[in-house]
Amino acid sequence: MSVDEQAIRTLVVEWHRATAAGDVDAVLRLMAEDVVFLVAGQEPMKGRGRFEKGLRAILSSHRIYSSSDIQEIEVSGNLAYCWSILKVRVTPISGGDSAMRSGSALSILCKQPNGSWVVVRDANLLSPP
Repeated sequence: MSVDEQAIRTLVVEWHRATAAGDVDAVLRLMAEDVVFLVAGQEPMKGRGRFEKGLRAILSSHRIYSSSDIQEIEVSGNLAYCWSILKVRVTPISGGDSAMRSGSALSILCKQPNGSWVVVRDANLLSPP
């Protein structure tokens, strides 16, 4: 496994860890300022600030637990993509039933001058199980 592939795998693990911990600032460090998230049936979510607003809002009343089964990582110069099977469980802090979603996700990443990787585009096809 290449150093770049391992760095991308580490980014994915850190994303899940930070999200579960409610550490929004750590999640934000893993994406570009001009990141774009594509979700079926919704307008594209453009920019880190918009993502931050949505994540902080949901984490004020819920906890998010997620995991990925990485299917493929391909690196070409300073760009890479990562295809994974994603599982997400959103649980109300006050109690009650969790919402489950799963499906494929495809992330495009860009290598930064310091050698780290960040998500620049992300598309997911999550749906109820």
